[in-house]
Amino acid sequence: MFIYYGIALLIVALDQWTKWLVMKNMELGERIILADPYLAWLSHRNRGAAWGMLEGQMWLFAIITIAVIIGILYYFHAQAKGKPLFQLSLMVILGGAIGNFIDRMLRGEVVDFIAVLIPIINYEFPIFNVADAALTVGVVLMIIFIIYDEKQEKKKVS
Repeated sequence: MFIYYGIALLIVALDQWTKWLVMKNMELGERIILADPYLAWLSHRNRGAAWGMLEGQMWLFAIITIAVIIGILYYFHAQAKGKPLFQLSLMVILGGAIGNFIDRMLRGEVVDFIAVLIPIINYEFPIFNVADAALTVGVVLMIIFIIYDEKQEKKKVS
């Protein structure tokens, strides 16, 4: 069980360290090309949720994040025992949620810095950070777990 908490802690540490590096070494709006034109570091701040929605609603984000953290911890301890993929998905989501929560509470904004261009459709994906990536990966892992778990339940019934 502690290994899973370690994964969440590692995500929070990596998230906060990368954000600190961006704030320390880049000017706001500065872009460093990594793979032109597909990938760059871009120092950006977000005062809202995903894609800047609900800008300035820190009290709402605090309440929602605390509720999410409580829910994750409940499911981790009450429902996920013996289900490693479910445990992993919950802790990856927890790490991402805490990473952005720290930004909102300490800075009043989230530091974003990864800029991606999807060339096939020429789409500039919204700028994100390690916590955002962890949230996305955690949700994908959870979807995989749910699909797998449902198939296992159907096999038991059959």
